[in-house]
Amino acid sequence: MSGPHVLTSVDLDAATLPAATAEIEHERRVAIFDLVEKNSFQPVDSEGGPYSLKLSLQDNRLVFDIAGPAFSRTYALSLTPLKTVLRDYLLICDSYYEALRGSSPSQIEAVDMGRRGLHNEGADQLTQRLEGKVALDRETARRLFTLVCALYRRG
Repeated sequence: MSGPHVLTSVDLDAATLPAATAEIEHERRVAIFDLVEKNSFQPVDSEGGPYSLKLSLQDNRLVFDIAGPAFSRTYALSLTPLKTVLRDYLLICDSYYEALRGSSPSQIEAVDMGRRGLHNEGADQLTQRLEGKVALDRETARRLFTLVCALYRRG
């Protein structure tokens, strides 16, 4: 009988991570916790999990090292198709945190709507890039995009 199609651990390859501040390190830990806490992660051709995932950045690629019972695959995805949404999302997150410090509720709401829209766009792009490799539900794609942003962000 196959096990659940979920991630039970996520590790980041410290050797390939960009330098990070304490705040960014915290973002990475929270993103990992949220992803592992609740997800649906089904690699194609796998009979069942659970799975462990090691993420790294190598040669402008996002590398997924996936292991599970009787399953092991590595996928390297070019970051180029994701770079625009990654940059835009990180910029709007900075604007959102700035707005929280002194903008009106309607201004904060407007920035937050844009932030959520870009987050959804990034999750959709990540889902498309993983198509034929790993099936994700919407919330897992959103959590995984959050982690990719935390990985991508420079200190």
